[in-house]
Amino acid sequence: MRRQVWAAMAVAAMGWGTGGVATREALGEGVEPYALAAYRTALAAAAVLVYLLVRRRALPRSAVVWKVGAVMGFFNLAAPFALFTIGYQYASAGFIGLLAALIPLGTALLAHFLLPDEPLTGGRMAGLAVALGGVAVLLLSGDSGIGDGGRPLLAFGLGLAAVVCIAYAGIFAKRYAGRYEPPEVATVQFVLGTGFLLVAMAVAEGAPVNQSGYGWALLAYMGLVSTFLPFLLFYWLLRRVSATYASVIGYIVPLVAVAAGALLLGERLEPGIVVGGALILAGVVITDRMEGRAIARPPVVVAAAEPPVAAEVEAPAVAGRRRRRR
Repeated sequence: MRRQVWAAMAVAAMGWGTGGVATREALGEGVEPYALAAYRTALAAAAVLVYLLVRRRALPRSAVVWKVGAVMGFFNLAAPFALFTIGYQYASAGFIGLLAALIPLGTALLAHFLLPDEPLTGGRMAGLAVALGGVAVLLLSGDSGIGDGGRPLLAFGLGLAAVVCIAYAGIFAKRYAGRYEPPEVATVQFVLGTGFLLVAMAVAEGAPVNQSGYGWALLAYMGLVSTFLPFLLFYWLLRRVSATYASVIGYIVPLVAVAAGALLLGERLEPGIVVGGALILAGVVITDRMEGRAIARPPVVVAAAEPPVAAEVEAPAVAGRRRRRR
């Protein structure tokens, strides 16, 4: 079982981590940003529906599930997918991957103001301070990982907006914890998120034309290997190991993104990305470890968990938020 668990974690991390590389490659093939996000999500949604059909499970009917799923579909999937995808035009896959590592810290900060039972603890503040130091290094260095054509400030702004959207979605889902089953909300999230992105694509770009076969292959990879498969494996892991153990994926995904970008796309491992990224990941690790120790102390109140975020950079946030809410 140990080998199966590590294999699942490795495949999930590789799927999420290489999603940014595939995105940048698809953009280079002429795929428009909204079309890329929409078709990627549509393929993942189709895979989810096929999976439900094979497992003989019906679509959820609960009003609460559809309400939470609608909010998650927009803030946890459609908006972040669009924002991150646009951001990949201005910075490397590693740069965007490191920004996505801020999701659990952004959630902790937003929860301090929106959830009365989740104030900023010393551990969270320490992790946040270290990670913000990493962000400062990343921005002050001016490094984007793609040379003179990069626009790191714009990429950071888009990434930060995506992080805020995902953080809000997690907090909204927390308010309804215990009133829905995570797989049901995840299904609605994929279906409605696809609808939101298709509308955005139609308004902003229109239907894609003259798409190359390679571009479609990249979209299929992102939809199935970088979205649906990691989502499925993450649920499989959470049935067999603790959320703390599964959260190790969160430390691997940004490293995979940086390494894959450098090896496959020739992205630059510039000093600002290396040092800033190390500080960001250190901040996430500090927060996770501190929260893990707090959870180990009784009493522990277990709440229903929320669904994982559907993007290559989302799993780390979910595991972290699960631990904080227990």
